[in-house]
Amino acid sequence: MKSQSPEALLLVDGYNVIGAWQALKETRDRHGLEMARDELIEILVNYASHNCYKAKVVFDAHYQQTPSQEEEHTQFVSAYYTAFSETADTYIEKACAMFRRSYETPRRVIVVTSDQAQRHTVVGYGAEWMSSLKLQADVAAANRRSRDHRKSHRTQRRGQLFNSLDPKTQQVLRQLRHGL
Repeated sequence: MKSQSPEALLLVDGYNVIGAWQALKETRDRHGLEMARDELIEILVNYASHNCYKAKVVFDAHYQQTPSQEEEHTQFVSAYYTAFSETADTYIEKACAMFRRSYETPRRVIVVTSDQAQRHTVVGYGAEWMSSLKLQADVAAANRRSRDHRKSHRTQRRGQLFNSLDPKTQQVLRQLRHGL
């Protein structure tokens, strides 16, 4: 991560995103919900790190009579599983209300969901809204930037040693390379 304190809190409606992204839907259908959740969390670990966000992906209890539970995956990414009677929407709304009244950092909260009713509610609490498909596009763009950055570093490093040599040594190496 670029710095120790995150620039924003990203609250993600996990099942909404899984249902919106074709690749995650396919993972869910082929390998089950747990694998799709793990894949989403892995994606968010990279995305949050790249953008200096603290991310919490929220999953509904899914009709299981279990207490709420939070799993930390990294220092900046966690998964929250709601209690039996609580929905992800309810948890996210409460979190937005709490952050609006608190003086915690980060002060910026971004909610990821494609649920339009949820969008209006969280924006009313002062949070920003991002659709599930916008998150997918942002993740793809961040991956491209990261790949391009790594590629440019490899290209720069490739010529650094050769360029640091004196001209006479460079000439000898060119001759050796061309078999002269």
